[in-house]
Amino acid sequence: MWSKAWPIIIAILFFGLIIFIHELGHFTFAKLFKVKVNEFAMGMGPTLFKKKKGETTYALRLLPIGGFVSMEGEDEESEDESSFSKKPCWQRIIIVAAGAVMNLLLGFIICICINANQELIATPVVADFRSDAVSVSSGLEKNDKIIKIDNHSVSSYMDLSFLMMRDKDGVMDITVKRDGEKVLLEDVAFQMRELEDGTKAMYFDFIVYGVQPKFLNVITSAAGETFSIAKVVYLSLFDLVTGQYGLNDLSGPIGTVTYIADAATDAGKTQDFSTLFLIMALITVNIGVFNLLPLPALDGGRLFFMLIELIRRKPIKQKYESWVHAAGLALLILLMLVISASDIFKLIK
Repeated sequence: MWSKAWPIIIAILFFGLIIFIHELGHFTFAKLFKVKVNEFAMGMGPTLFKKKKGETTYALRLLPIGGFVSMEGEDEESEDESSFSKKPCWQRIIIVAAGAVMNLLLGFIICICINANQELIATPVVADFRSDAVSVSSGLEKNDKIIKIDNHSVSSYMDLSFLMMRDKDGVMDITVKRDGEKVLLEDVAFQMRELEDGTKAMYFDFIVYGVQPKFLNVITSAAGETFSIAKVVYLSLFDLVTGQYGLNDLSGPIGTVTYIADAATDAGKTQDFSTLFLIMALITVNIGVFNLLPLPALDGGRLFFMLIELIRRKPIKQKYESWVHAAGLALLILLMLVISASDIFKLIK
């Protein structure tokens, strides 16, 4: 029983840490700018435990699927001079953006730890070709540094692997740096091979160079990977909107916990925790980037209204903004319920 329980506990703790870091960003800058914080809560739903210290109630709630920082005057009118709505716009922007920035920073730190503990850090530079490689006949050569795939920039090996896996037909335009010059290789072809589940995936027919981890390349590689994960989120959203992915490809908190638990189980068997921490980096950067989207109820939606305020030099009436965020929150909760139902169905299946 314990062998099945501990990966789920680890997953919940990991997910909780990511949410905690996000809310801590909001909380820290709210306190720094002397905004009254009514509640700092981890989890959602009924309260399991709470303690008031100063003006703030610290609470642990039943459902480990989120958290929040409730600030005075954030969603309602308030005459309190320490309320969120009474603070200058630039301070409110920093407070709202701080959660996502903390998630991105956590992802960057995790990537640093992963790279620092690797024997070699993979680069987007071609070292050699496999014996059955077909891409070499399309003009790709040894020592080519791949810098662009189908007009998408490549800043790390993670970029390279994701953009190649994202391709559907195995043919792409690749820009490389060769002997100090940029060379465009059009219609570079790769084999498409069938997987066990019946889908097809591109066969990665070349090997890349690896470099020994040193302080500078660990930092630069971690920064590139963090940026790469952020691009994965936006490109995946684009693929979702354009119909390349469906609802069945999405995962909510239940699916996320399941993936982390599976990775924790594998890590326990192999004693290799790099994949587990990579998933954590993917999730925390995903949460950071997603929260910055200009959608109602998200931090990005609030930032959008604040940018309008900066342009108009006066805020939109709070009741109107609250209506928009309330509607957006209702739609977001509905989407989460649908995705959670899909997660449960996939678990049963």
